[in-house]
Amino acid sequence: MFRRHPVLSIVTLLYLGVVGYITLGPQPPVGGKNGIVMQVLRILWEHPVTDWVTYNGVEFTANILMFLPIGLFFLLLFGRRRWWLAVLLPFLMTVSIETAQIWIPGRVSDIRDVISNTIGAVVGVLLGLALTAPRARRARRARAEARA
Repeated sequence: MFRRHPVLSIVTLLYLGVVGYITLGPQPPVGGKNGIVMQVLRILWEHPVTDWVTYNGVEFTANILMFLPIGLFFLLLFGRRRWWLAVLLPFLMTVSIETAQIWIPGRVSDIRDVISNTIGAVVGVLLGLALTAPRARRARRARAEARA
């Protein structure tokens, strides 16, 4: 894996390090009512078209977006045949993160994070499968022609 895709392997490890720091590192000071997220939400709540946006929805979506690259990177590293591994590993990572957060002061373990992170990994895997489909079809055709 590392020999086949050294740059992707390094990028994946760096990204996993960032995710680890974000999810297990020191909790950043919360902006509270004056934080940038709340300021943006207040602006959205002023308009009927966007007043449905909630803090929980933003957090859920952010978790999906954070794990989408992990699913994509793992699919590219492990290959299309092992797509299930690119879903299983992020799920297990998330369960481990949420379990560890139980003992980290200021952190809250939440089953919604497991759900949103896994959804993000699945979306990343599906994106990777879609992006690699043309090449996989060409390789399949070439193998079939070689046998014939």
